[in-house]
Amino acid sequence: MTTPQAPSTPDQTWGATPAPGQAPKPGWSPGKKIAAGAVAAAIVAGGGAAVWAASSSAATDTQAGPGGMTGGPGGMPGGGGLGAALHGEYVSSDGNGGYVTKIMQTGEVTALSATSLTAKSDDGFSKTYTITSAQATGLATGDTVTVVATESGSTATATSVTDGESGGQGQAPGGGRGTPPSGAPTRTG
Repeated sequence: MTTPQAPSTPDQTWGATPAPGQAPKPGWSPGKKIAAGAVAAAIVAGGGAAVWAASSSAATDTQAGPGGMTGGPGGMPGGGGLGAALHGEYVSSDGNGGYVTKIMQTGEVTALSATSLTAKSDDGFSKTYTITSAQATGLATGDTVTVVATESGSTATATSVTDGESGGQGQAPGGGRGTPPSGAPTRTG
């Protein structure tokens, strides 16, 4: 027994004129075209807004970076960014075409001598730094300091020690390239 087959229709290429005897398929109505245009415009506007928001946020977080404006690394005092960092490391230029890894820590002085300083951050992180007698001058156990140092092996040598509750606002983590606010206590050496 045979199964009846539907009459075959030749395949049509997209955009080709319909075969003789076939009615053309209806195109998009003006209303559908307007709706599609509105959806496309909304997508473009939303994407543009997202790009703008992302670039505005990035500019705010970096405008006061190392050597930047008052407020220290990452922005205004206490406002997030790197200015709120307790400790970490970063890479900067060594001034001779190379790079050096530096460490930064803000914390309370827990031990102090003419050649070393130990600082403990609010999160419990503690580190001992080799300092100069000039950097030790005026410091006392219990002071809040921001230390910028280079590390070789297990020895961290301070390149900058900033004394005061300000945490070095305006002091760039590169060791003195920023402009401190007037009256801000700083120690470098």
